[in-house]
Amino acid sequence: MTEARSRISKAVIPAAGLGTRFLPATKATPKEMLPVVDKPAIQYVVEEAVDAGLGDVLMVTGRNKRPLEDHFDRNYELEEALRRKGDESRLARVQESSDLATMHYVRQGDPKGLGHAVLCAAPHVGEQPFAVLLGDDLIDPRDPLLARMIDVQEQHGGSVVALMEVDPAQIHLYGCAAVRATSEGDVVQVTDLVEKPDPADAPSNYAIIGRYVLDPAVFEVLRKTGPGRGGEIQLTDALRTLAETPTLGGPVHGVVFRGRRYDTGDRGDYLRAIVRLACEREDLGPDFRTWLRSYVTEEMEHGERHR
Repeated sequence: MTEARSRISKAVIPAAGLGTRFLPATKATPKEMLPVVDKPAIQYVVEEAVDAGLGDVLMVTGRNKRPLEDHFDRNYELEEALRRKGDESRLARVQESSDLATMHYVRQGDPKGLGHAVLCAAPHVGEQPFAVLLGDDLIDPRDPLLARMIDVQEQHGGSVVALMEVDPAQIHLYGCAAVRATSEGDVVQVTDLVEKPDPADAPSNYAIIGRYVLDPAVFEVLRKTGPGRGGEIQLTDALRTLAETPTLGGPVHGVVFRGRRYDTGDRGDYLRAIVRLACEREDLGPDFRTWLRSYVTEEMEHGERHR
C-alpha cells in the first residue's frame, strides 16, 4: 500500500426488494425473514458481516420491512417470558440477534435498483470504503469470502467484487466480469462488467455474486449513472465505469470464490440450502440425514416400480 487506509468497519445490506418469486409467502412477510432452518436468512448475512469485523450495519429497507428492524431489536416481553420459564437456551438465541451489531436503517423510497439502494447509504458511509452484502447469497462461515475481499481491498485499494465461475449457459442470470490474471491465484483485475449478458456476448463465465467491497468514489459515479438493464440504476454499470477509469476511485479487483454458497433467492435453491444446512447441524443433522436417505431411497424405488 502506498498510503494508510482505515480498517473497513461498515456494511450495507440492501433489503428493499419485494420478493415476488416467493409470493404469496412474501405478501406480508419480507423475503429476508423467511427461515433457513430456524434463523431468518437476513441473520446469516449480518453474522457474516460481523465475523469479518464489520460491526456497523446499515440496512436499506422499503415498505413492509418493519419485521427486519423488530428482529434485530430487543423483545423484552418474550425475553422475560423465557427467563421466567428458565429457558436459558432459547433466551440466549433470542438475544443473539439484538446483540450482533450496531444496526441502522434507511428507507429506499423508490425501487430504482441495486445501484440506487447503495447510493442511499452514502450519508451513513461517508468517505470510507465499505462492504455490500446481498441477502439472497449466503456464504458458508467456513469459507470467509468477505474477510478475503477486505484484505484484497486494503492491499490494492479501489473496489473488490466477488466472482464465481458458472456454467456459461447460466451467465445471463448474473452480472459478468472480463478479467485479467494477477500474481495471486484467487485474485483477478476486472477490466469490464456487463449486467446479465446473453451467453454469446458474455466476456467470460465469471459471475458476480452478492458481495462487494467498494471505494466511496462509487457514490459519485452512481449519482451520474442513468437507468440501465430493466430500467434500474445498476451497480454493475457504476463498477464498469470505475474499472474503465481507475483514476476515479482506484482499480476494480475480483476475488474468485470456490467455496460453499447457498442461494436463497430462488425457490428451488432455497429448499436445497435448507436441506444442506440442516444436514450439517450437529443438533439436527444425524436424524435428518437418516430420514433423508430413507426418503430418497423410497422415492427411487417407487419410481422404478412405476416405470
